Amino acid sequence: MTLQPDTQAFIEMVEAANADAPPRSEQSPEDARNGYQALAHILGPGPEPGGGIEDFQIPGPTGQTPVRIYRPQGEGPHPTLTFFHGGGFVVGDLETHDKECRLLCEKANCLVLAVDYRLAPEAPFPAAVEDAWSAVQWVVDHGAEIGIDTTRVAVGGDSAGGNLAAVMALMARDAGIDLRLQMLVYPATDASKQYDSFVENKDGPLLTVEVIDWFWSHYVGHRTADETRGDWRFSPALAASHAGVASAYVATCSADPLRDEGNAYAELLAAANVPVHHSTFEGEPHVLFQMFNVCDGAKTLIEECAAALTAAFK
Repeated sequence: MTLQPDTQAFIEMVEAANADAPPRSEQSPEDARNGYQALAHILGPGPEPGGGIEDFQIPGPTGQTPVRIYRPQGEGPHPTLTFFHGGGFVVGDLETHDKECRLLCEKANCLVLAVDYRLAPEAPFPAAVEDAWSAVQWVVDHGAEIGIDTTRVAVGGDSAGGNLAAVMALMARDAGIDLRLQMLVYPATDASKQYDSFVENKDGPLLTVEVIDWFWSHYVGHRTADETRGDWRFSPALAASHAGVASAYVATCSADPLRDEGNAYAELLAAANVPVHHSTFEGEPHVLFQMFNVCDGAKTLIEECAAALTAAFK
């Protein structure tokens, strides 16, 4: 595969720095989390939101769920993106995606509420779904208390977070919640692995099929893999209907194993008469969303996400 030159240069730097590290699939979840945090640090910081940042907790299904609020400048109430980070349901947290939330807050002039949902294997499927849904409900029911315009709410995320956002859009429709947008950045939508990109991009870069299997092995928990992967809350492409869900922005990357299932999900939504803006980033890999400070493709991706949010919130 041919990558964009700036992306290729960055990947070569990362690969050289990690030449002696064991493969992700041989690491413990804790070691993998530390490695992902280190990568986020290498990828650099984001801007300071005009209205500041606040960490607090909201009620979750099994206790308190940590969240981080990024406020735009000016008086509220503000339109809001409820954001779910990527990381295969095993790694990632509020820190790994801090830059991206700062950027979206600034560029879309919206409040961003990032959700630190429970991770596997400590909390396997459907814990992440339950935490994500409780956060969406809290934003709609109680968001006005912290300056949220509860009539202008979107959901979004990258990779596993895109999966959660797609599931939230389905659940919101069924609950009568009118979301403005589902922002799906290379979302995991169908765990069948039936797509050509799982063969073409089997070895990455930055995400391999072996690592995806490692993530899934932790996420399925005590359930069988087939049982979990056949559940629409894990594979939202399998939902009985997609009619009536929120409008979508879908981004996919040509060098990503998840490329084709993201493309197929955009087509599935469009076939259900859901308004969809779909962009494919040629010569770009998984993790592009987090590469704003190192490659032009990531800058375009963030700008498109912000533009989709701005348009949806009008």
